[in-house]
Amino acid sequence: MSISLQKGQKVSLTKDNAGLSRVVIGLGWDEVQQKRGFFAPKPQSIDCDASALMLQSGRLVNQGDIVYFGNLRHQTGSVQHMGDNLTGAGDGDDEQIVVDLSSVPAQYDRIVIVVNIYQALQRNQHFGMIQNAFCRLVDARNNTELCKYNLTESYPGMTAMIFGEVYRHNGEWKFNAIGQGTNDPGLGELIKRYV
Repeated sequence: MSISLQKGQKVSLTKDNAGLSRVVIGLGWDEVQQKRGFFAPKPQSIDCDASALMLQSGRLVNQGDIVYFGNLRHQTGSVQHMGDNLTGAGDGDDEQIVVDLSSVPAQYDRIVIVVNIYQALQRNQHFGMIQNAFCRLVDARNNTELCKYNLTESYPGMTAMIFGEVYRHNGEWKFNAIGQGTNDPGLGELIKRYV
């Protein structure tokens, strides 16, 4: 049975799921329908990009530890991005990141899941133009949803989002629903928070 998380809530992934090794982190969002005049230019679709930051002692040590549309697979093979969705159109997950918990090397203590809007400043776009955003974790063995975090707040002016983190604690893997909006214009600026 899936757990519906609130902002700041933490949940164990492995405590009640013996043998859990691979999780699919699904992220989704929809654009808010914009009202526009007859002669107004058609608005550009919002391209959100999900990324996983693999941290050592809470810090990003190496550029190769960023898994995103430009680096789809971590060098250890333990984290894999399943590809870029340019519009967020349609139901279900817009982007997925697969984490093999059993093969994440011991030096990595957390995997932070972030989403930024591609060229947000140039396109004058922000998370206030997005609705129904969510992050969910699914057991890859049987496609059972373990937990889901729906972002219920509005984030006008925010161009990036720290959705949550999968982290190791006392031999268990857990998930923390963060939901923190930022003004970082892109992934390059967002990762500086963890350097």
